[in-house]
Amino acid sequence: MRTAYSVETVRTAERALMARLPEGALMQRAAAGLAAACAELLGRVYGSRVVLLVGSGDNGGDALYAGARLARRGAGVAAVLLAPERAHAAGLAALLRAGGRVVGAGEGPDGDAGRSAGAAAAAGVGAVEEAILRADLVVDGIVGIGGKGGLRPGAAQLAACAAESRAAVVAVDLPSGVDADTGEVSGGAVRADLTVTFGTHKPGLLIDPAREYAGSVRLVDIGLGPELPEEPELEALQHADVARLLPLPAAESDKYRRGVVGIAAGSARYPGAAVLAVSGALRGGAGAVRYVGPAGDAVISRFPETLVSDQGPKHAGRVQAWVVGPGAGDDASAVGEVLSSDVPVLIDADGLRLADADAVRARTAPTLMTPHAGEAAALLGVSRETVEAARLTWARELASRYGATVLLKGSTTLVADARGGAVRVNATGTPWLATAGSGDVLSGLAGSLLASGLSARDAGSAAAYLHGLAGRYAADGAPAGAHDVAAAIPAAWRDVRD
Repeated sequence: MRTAYSVETVRTAERALMARLPEGALMQRAAAGLAAACAELLGRVYGSRVVLLVGSGDNGGDALYAGARLARRGAGVAAVLLAPERAHAAGLAALLRAGGRVVGAGEGPDGDAGRSAGAAAAAGVGAVEEAILRADLVVDGIVGIGGKGGLRPGAAQLAACAAESRAAVVAVDLPSGVDADTGEVSGGAVRADLTVTFGTHKPGLLIDPAREYAGSVRLVDIGLGPELPEEPELEALQHADVARLLPLPAAESDKYRRGVVGIAAGSARYPGAAVLAVSGALRGGAGAVRYVGPAGDAVISRFPETLVSDQGPKHAGRVQAWVVGPGAGDDASAVGEVLSSDVPVLIDADGLRLADADAVRARTAPTLMTPHAGEAAALLGVSRETVEAARLTWARELASRYGATVLLKGSTTLVADARGGAVRVNATGTPWLATAGSGDVLSGLAGSLLASGLSARDAGSAAAYLHGLAGRYAADGAPAGAHDVAAAIPAAWRDVRD
């Protein structure tokens, strides 16, 4: 499992560790890991051209010390000091001793301290831009994990120049201009090919939109682990974690002991939603699937093993969990009946629009809501763009308002619990999953895992992980339909289990 911690938590852990280490040792550990990652990316260090974009914080010092290591291995290293008078003095001295140089207006802290490299960039194409455009590697050490808001104009221009160059871009700890805690990008920011982060992941490295700016992420162990609290702010499950969650039938299991999931979905206008939700549920580990709704003929013709009823959820028979809402249209009766039940309930699609908020909050059994950004925005009374810009913030807010577990769908899926604790993030999917009916399959899959006994948080997390993998298998670089995704779930399940 990958874990991520907030800036405040990381800072506290760093202070505790530094108190037991010789002065500067922690920065040297970080710089060594950064230099190794840069060397690996370069392939051949000797004769390569490296440009360091250096701000006034500690990650500017990390960049300078790493640059010194690369210079000692024969790289031509040039540092662009955005605030020459506040550059890390010891790191800059180490770079100059190793044969590195400073480019820009002041040519170092003893030059024209009144002009920063950012000001030189604003003046037009000059030595700074030329160095960046000729570089093989650009190291982003502009702003550290405590930075808020987008880059200032001069730094933003340097970031744009790096993006236009042929150089690989490596970010120190996280790309400058992104919010480490929330993943928000509120202005100009560096787009990295590789982010080398220290001690632990930061939430912004795992959540869109910031994740798109991070590129590949490499974690460097600097000894921070023992100082971090047991519960992180964010968790990203991996194969082994999901494998431990997936239900496995015992010798004495029968279809009822394995769990029965009820699907209240579909309408005369949207019968396919019912078929797709059932297809996901049948592959989700429950022993049986009961379908209730007007699309029974379509469901039974495709999946004859389904137990079909048209008498409404209250008369469908015993289930261990309900899925309600996919393709339901404007019929709120089934939603109300399901919400009044005493078993776990997953609410999706039209069910989110039709559900009474007070009824959701009054439930004592677990509730899992699975909106995409647009549906979440409607429930929260904000714009879709607002939700997409701060996905972590709004997933937590929606869970808190409704007293439910929320699975916020997207390129990175978030699972937030009303009781707080670590938010789960999943990025196993593919853009090809943005296709009609894909969410219906996910709902059925997650509902089946609920019926098999998983908590709402675990069912949502495991379902998102399997669904993302199934999407990759189904697409394999080409368009795929939702039915293809459902058919690929067993392959994803076997991959995780094996």
